[in-house]
Amino acid sequence: MSRQNQTLGEFIIENQSSFKYTSGELSRLINSIRLAAKVVNHEVNKAGLVDIIGAAGDTNIQGEDQQKLDVYANDKFIQTLTNRNIVCGIASEEEDDFITINSQDENHQNKYVVLIDPLDGSSNIDVNVSVGTIFSIYRRVTPVGTPVTIKDFLQKGSQQVAAGYVVYGTSTMLVYTTGDGVNGFTLNPAIGTFYLSHPDMQFPEDGKIYSVNEGNYIHFPKGIKDYIKYCQMEEGDRPYTSRYIGSLVSDFHRNMIKGGIYMYPKSSKNSDGKLRLLYECNPMAFLAEQANGKASDGFTRIMDIMPTELHQRVPFICGSKNMVEKAEEFMRNAQ
Repeated sequence: MSRQNQTLGEFIIENQSSFKYTSGELSRLINSIRLAAKVVNHEVNKAGLVDIIGAAGDTNIQGEDQQKLDVYANDKFIQTLTNRNIVCGIASEEEDDFITINSQDENHQNKYVVLIDPLDGSSNIDVNVSVGTIFSIYRRVTPVGTPVTIKDFLQKGSQQVAAGYVVYGTSTMLVYTTGDGVNGFTLNPAIGTFYLSHPDMQFPEDGKIYSVNEGNYIHFPKGIKDYIKYCQMEEGDRPYTSRYIGSLVSDFHRNMIKGGIYMYPKSSKNSDGKLRLLYECNPMAFLAEQANGKASDGFTRIMDIMPTELHQRVPFICGSKNMVEKAEEFMRNAQ
């Protein structure tokens, strides 16, 4: 039985039996993510005091400028997951290709792969706005003991065994699911321990917040434009409030607590959308559905999309169930 102020470690041990694979490997994996998150959190909190903000001078596989903290967070998560010898492969938004983990143990039985966005919203670091880490965990589909292949990473979101995010904000929180609800843990920086602070997190079925970059309005498809007009219309409990941070983790976290919808649709500038299916959309969709929310590309459930490449982009609509369904209705009617 979970209880307020229970530590993350205690919670993992106590709830391990509710996970259908009870080898303990997944628990150690979540603990590794917890450790790396604390290291990254420490560095994020020093931004401005040390030379860690600003561009690193490189671009990632998507052609986006890498921030110094992107590189730092990427290195720390990969290093931690590799050194603790509990995964067989890692894919990162910041890496061109997946990474195969060769265990020191010839008979290693590592079953999990991790896909990660090490620092979502990192362009906000320079202006002291919340950023986050997003992670997704799958069981490999190729034989245990052999090197991982691309098949192990190109799985539907419905095959995820765990997913979550860390938000580095006014407080640092780790929020995750293993398919049995969503729970949030807040870091006590004085002793470096995460405590259960938000048990059984749920999206309200309706909300009054819509989150979208309205600066791109002219480039949006008609269905999204029509839905935004609907959100702004003075009728019933509308108009809704527009809140957009520009950090997926932060916008999602707020909307899950208060009720709302997040949209990053395709546009004439980004014909496939901009968010990555494997590193951002699938893990957030898993969390949303486990928290009584919904995630869609406007027509199709996000977690039913079969990925074809590591860095595939898709349109993304996610949040309170009734709001997402209303946005889907506008998308269908605009066809």
